[in-house]
Parts: sequence; C-alpha cells; structure tokens
Amino acid sequence: MWDFSTEPEFQAKLDWMKRFIREEVEPLDLVFDQPGHHHNVTDQRAMAAVRPLQAEVRRQGLWACHLKPELGGQGYGQVRLALMNEILGGTNWGPRVFGCQAPDSGNAEIIAHFGTEVQKQMYLQPLLQGDITSCYSMTEPQGGSDPRVFQTAAARDGDHWVINGYKWFSSQARWASFLIVMAVTDPEASAADRFSMFLVPRETPGINIIRNSGLIGEDEEEGAHAFLHYDNVRVPADALLGREGKAFEVAQVRLGGGRIHHAMRTLGAATKAYEMMRERAVSRFTQGSSLARKQSTLQAIADSYVELMQFRLLVLHAAWTIDQGDSETGRIGIASAKIMSPRILKDIVGRAIQLHGSLGVSNELPLGQYWIKAAAQGLVDGPTESHQINLAKRLLRNAQPAEGMFPSEHIPSRKAAAREKLSKYLNMSEEELA
Repeated sequence: MWDFSTEPEFQAKLDWMKRFIREEVEPLDLVFDQPGHHHNVTDQRAMAAVRPLQAEVRRQGLWACHLKPELGGQGYGQVRLALMNEILGGTNWGPRVFGCQAPDSGNAEIIAHFGTEVQKQMYLQPLLQGDITSCYSMTEPQGGSDPRVFQTAAARDGDHWVINGYKWFSSQARWASFLIVMAVTDPEASAADRFSMFLVPRETPGINIIRNSGLIGEDEEEGAHAFLHYDNVRVPADALLGREGKAFEVAQVRLGGGRIHHAMRTLGAATKAYEMMRERAVSRFTQGSSLARKQSTLQAIADSYVELMQFRLLVLHAAWTIDQGDSETGRIGIASAKIMSPRILKDIVGRAIQLHGSLGVSNELPLGQYWIKAAAQGLVDGPTESHQINLAKRLLRNAQPAEGMFPSEHIPSRKAAAREKLSKYLNMSEEELA
C-alpha cells in the first residue's frame, strides 16, 4: 500500500519546527552571521542565545533525533529525519539548535560505533550535548577526495602513531576540540586496507593551520575550512578509531544517512528560493504589469515547482527504502539524490536571482549564499561525477545483452515473433471469423 501522508502526531512536531525555526532560529542567522559562526561554540554570546533554544528542542523531544535513545536521541528512521532536515535546510543555525549539525552528527555516530570507552567518555557525550564541535579531516590538496592519491601517513613508533602530511578543507578545525584524521598506515596494501582513522585532540603539538579558507565572497581570514599541516603529530596507539587499515569501514557509517540529510537540507534551501520567487512575482511591477503576468516568470515558477516535487519524492523514496531495510535500492536512491542536489538548487536559485534583478546578486538576500551552496553540493561527500559513475555501475550490474544481432526492442524482429504468436488469428477463414 502506498501512503504519502505523515502521522498526525509527527506532523504536529513538524508544524512546531516550522514556527520555531522562523520565529526563534532565523534571527540567529541574521545576527551571528560570520562564516561558520554556527560551529563556533567558543562564542559565549552566541551560545547564550542558543542554549535556551536547545533546551526547548529537548523539551519537545526533537533533540539529535538521528541518534538512538541510549545516546540521547529518538532513533528516528530516515523518512522522519528527511522531513525534519527539509525544514532545517533554509537556516544555518537550525542543525546546531536541533543537535544534528554536520560534521558533528556523523562524527558522533562513528565514535559511538567504533570508539573506545575512553574516547567516548572524553568526546562523545560533550559532542552529543553540543558543548564542543569537531572536524573530519580527510581531503588533501593534491588529490581532493580521492584516497588513492592521499599522502598523509601515520607511522607506528612504539606505543604511538606519528602523523605527517597536509589536509585540505578540514572544516571547523579552528574551533574543533578534536579531529578525525584519515591517514595511510600501510602504503603497500590495497586501497581498501591502506588507511586508518585516528581521533586526535586539537591541542596535540604539530597540528598547524596554514590558513582558514572561506567560500566564494567570504573575507580572507574568516573562513571555516582549514588547510592543515600535520607535522610529526604524535598520538598514543589507542587514538586509532576502529581497526587498523579499516578507515573505509568507519567512514561508511557516517556517509549514507548524511547524504540523505544533505539532500533534504538542499531541498529546504531550494524551497525557500522558490517561495521568494512567488513573493517577488506578485510584488514587482514592471512594463505595465506584475511579474506574475509575464510568460517567462510563469514558466520559471512552474518548472521550479515540478523540480521541487520530483526531487522531494526522490529523496523521500530513498529514505523509505533505507527504513525498509532495502540497502541496495537505498544506495541507488542516495546516489541519485546526491547527483541531483546541486542541479536542483542551482536551477531554482538561478531563476530566483533573475527575478530579483540586482537585489538577487546583492548581499541583502540569501540567494547568493544558496548559489554558492549549490556549487558546494556538487563536491561535498564526493564529487558528482564519482557518484554518477558508481550509480551507473550499479544500474548496469544486472543488465543483460541483447540476444542476436539487433536490440531486444527491434520492431521488425518483434513483429515477426508477434505474427507467429498470433498466427491462428491471422489465418482464420471467413467462415471462422463469422
């Protein structure tokens, strides 16, 4: 049975979220608006404003809903989480207020799965409470997100590991209490067994921030994405997160669900741009009539609505298949959503910018931020091209070649077989037809 409805009790929670985000959370975006500000838990003024909101979210039973109850969450399935993240997608501070900000949410999950008791005690609970922030330090300047060319290495030295190398775009490193670092531990092994994960306290000697890069348009020293040099960073043997050589096993725990959540947050941003288009269409008059009476405006709004609905159903179906335990179809859905995320956001935001004219490209509307986000969505959690290749390989896995010289839908070939199948009717006499 197909059902597109939401349980009334949960719909009431979603309705509360929408009001709460608009009335209480969006003001944070307007005041504490520096790049990455929502990750800076050292800003005492911002945290003083955030903590009462987090307390209200806890009272509503909506804190860190991606986590199991024993970790302080609700253990929600992916469909519910997707619907929540759709609401959070139009705001920067929303995920922190609701205890599900990246990369902390994914990092908490892998520490919960693979961390030692000491690691959990030191970092998991503070992270779950939102008292600290963290960094996932994986990509490198010479190879982006392709681990096969990674050079940062960790060598065993007695009871310690020594990490050396450079990492690029290690987001939130400047505010993080710890970093999860992916490093080569066996350069002779296959790619699947070459890397290990390490949990490294930020104050460890040898972690040097060369610079904090920002996104397009951000001031030079306000960026949140660190270019790091690990210079003989020495950590104890028990800093290993998970098994030696099994970094990919650790990474997969945080990636799948995270991509679904990214997609729904992208949908939330695209929906906000679409609503801005609708408002602009009925507000702006030019050349004798409102924009809402211009054919190109009507086409832009119609196309945007259709694309939003298509993308929403794509992501929710992927989330639903995961909740049903259909991992293979879930992976196909996740990859499909990842591929479509930047396209949907770019197209809808581009139309919204065009309708708003010079105001659309100014810093007085959030559309410019959404435009940059669209470009970033094509890169985060792996570039779009790699997902296209992997998705196509999955889709071709069970494809069968045509038998014979022509494709299986070749009309002349099928017509001959059809005539043979129906020959008794074609050969009926006049008397038989009568």
